[in-house]
Amino acid sequence: MRERRCRLLNKCLLLAYDQGMEHGPTDFSDENVDPAAIEKIAKDAGVFTGIVFQAGIAEKYRSDQLPPLVVKLNGKTGFHKKEEPVSLQLCSVERAMELGATAVGYTIYVGSEHEEEMMKEFGKIVEEAHEKDLPVVAWMYPRGKHIEEIEKRDRDRGDKKEMNETIAYAARLGLELGADMVKLPFTGDTQSFSWVVKSAGKTRVVVQGGGKKEEGEFLEEVRQIMDSGAAGMAVGRNVWQHPDPVGIAKKVAQIIWG
Repeated sequence: MRERRCRLLNKCLLLAYDQGMEHGPTDFSDENVDPAAIEKIAKDAGVFTGIVFQAGIAEKYRSDQLPPLVVKLNGKTGFHKKEEPVSLQLCSVERAMELGATAVGYTIYVGSEHEEEMMKEFGKIVEEAHEKDLPVVAWMYPRGKHIEEIEKRDRDRGDKKEMNETIAYAARLGLELGADMVKLPFTGDTQSFSWVVKSAGKTRVVVQGGGKKEEGEFLEEVRQIMDSGAAGMAVGRNVWQHPDPVGIAKKVAQIIWG
């Protein structure tokens, strides 16, 4: 197993910049719309164990001075919000390796009517990537009308019990499918997320940063996530939308590594 693979699969802090495909330009300012600005954040902070790009950005902006590269293999646009979500492979494992990837990523929308199609594709990716000693990170995102029904039942009861179990199910699914690491939403508290981490077994768990939050709220969430036994964070907007991206990245790293 290569040294960089070991580094990725221990405690980690990933800088995510794959949002442009699905979200379009709405997340970006005049500064961070330029991938070169994200490169500078990664270099100046010096705390990231990986950086997540789609293949096109990796091809044009990748450099040896950046953290280990995670190439996202699938994606979709944000135009079909009323349809059941599906995200299919756009980049091969072979091309990702040619671009310098030390890991590959793939999203499965757990609960979507198309989840079987994505799981089947993901299984082939895991097989091919592991033959090449390349770790695989699974974005396990509960989505679709079945998930909306679960969220409604939780709202009606005044709790998040069923949704929390769905996130734990997503973690377990990542383990069963052979993912080395799963990226998941946070349940909101240490007790329930500890069960999510346990459900993933030997598959490492990182948590999505999600939409921009107030700094104190975000850092407290990171503390709870690490107290739950997670491996770390995969953060995008809460770093590169922050007034001090390097400073906030170092604060997150301090929590992760203590």
